[in-house]
Amino acid sequence: MEWNRMRTTRPSTNTSSSPITITTTTTTSTRRCRSGGLGVLVVLLAVVGFLIDGAGGLGVSWDWGKWWTYDGISGPQFWGLINPEWSLCTHGRRQSPIDLEPTTLLYDPNLRPLHVDKHRVNGVINNTGHSVVLTLGVPGHHHTAINITGGPLSYRYQVSHVQVHFGGRDHVGSEHTVNGTAFPAELQVYGFNAQLFSNFSEAVTKAHGVVAISVLLQVGLQGHAGLRPLTDAVQRVKWAGTSSVVEKVGVRSLLPDSHHYITYDGSLTQPPCHETVTWILVNKPVYITKQQLHGLRQVQQGSQLIPKAKMMNNYRPTQQLFHRPLRTNIDFTNSRQLHCPSMAPQMYYTANTWR
Repeated sequence: MEWNRMRTTRPSTNTSSSPITITTTTTTSTRRCRSGGLGVLVVLLAVVGFLIDGAGGLGVSWDWGKWWTYDGISGPQFWGLINPEWSLCTHGRRQSPIDLEPTTLLYDPNLRPLHVDKHRVNGVINNTGHSVVLTLGVPGHHHTAINITGGPLSYRYQVSHVQVHFGGRDHVGSEHTVNGTAFPAELQVYGFNAQLFSNFSEAVTKAHGVVAISVLLQVGLQGHAGLRPLTDAVQRVKWAGTSSVVEKVGVRSLLPDSHHYITYDGSLTQPPCHETVTWILVNKPVYITKQQLHGLRQVQQGSQLIPKAKMMNNYRPTQQLFHRPLRTNIDFTNSRQLHCPSMAPQMYYTANTWR
């Protein structure tokens, strides 16, 4: 079904104790002072040790990746406060995801068909503790790049990785929503501008550096065939920090059979929320079975040694649009169900006559 159808506590005071008397003998008070100082030092060392845990105990850099989550005091509304370099997460005006409201869509007849290479490559699926990520290519082995061209893009983009977001229940899970309605999961294919940059890390901070194709997943009796290699591999990376090789990954096979899409300028949906992403949302969901969703919902945020909660509900809430245009190649001009503004010219020149 296409979218267009569709505690601080006070210190205790012991009043029965005798008042403290200062005498020329300072041994007792000195001991108390040293004891108190030692206690504070132990606490400080514990805090610092926690902070530099990810830096190998050297204190050279922070492992900021361990500081953010999808809930609580380290959740999305606090990402921009945790690390000053993530300020865009709080103050940015081109943030993602967003709610796709059909009445705000702008038909652009100049949008071209989107092309994604069909060949298959090997990859590595990894549980990051935040999401399940499939990275194309296996370290030490060469692979032919899978490119994304056309659509709203002016450059050639090379697919870097695929990421999955999902909920604990079927009515939540996707990051993007359609007219306020969420889907149980969302698949995101990320690519970097291969004509200007050499890798994703370099491109992610630059304008026109990244493209992201979003596919919304809907529950169905029969799952989308292209999802099978991915959902099967998820079972091998239940714990954070684990990875597994996936053979013959077809990115094009993950997408639905539709040439219609919606596009807008946005950001990464995780810290540091760089606003360098061209989003392309395919105008048709693909189906995922309840069994496949159940498998995703068994994935853990922690490792076997340090278990945590399950990973589900790893989605960022929708962000304000701030007057950004939502362009689409869906021509609604002849639709009776939806009135969509158009960028198509309203008059044209023929034989010296304006019409």
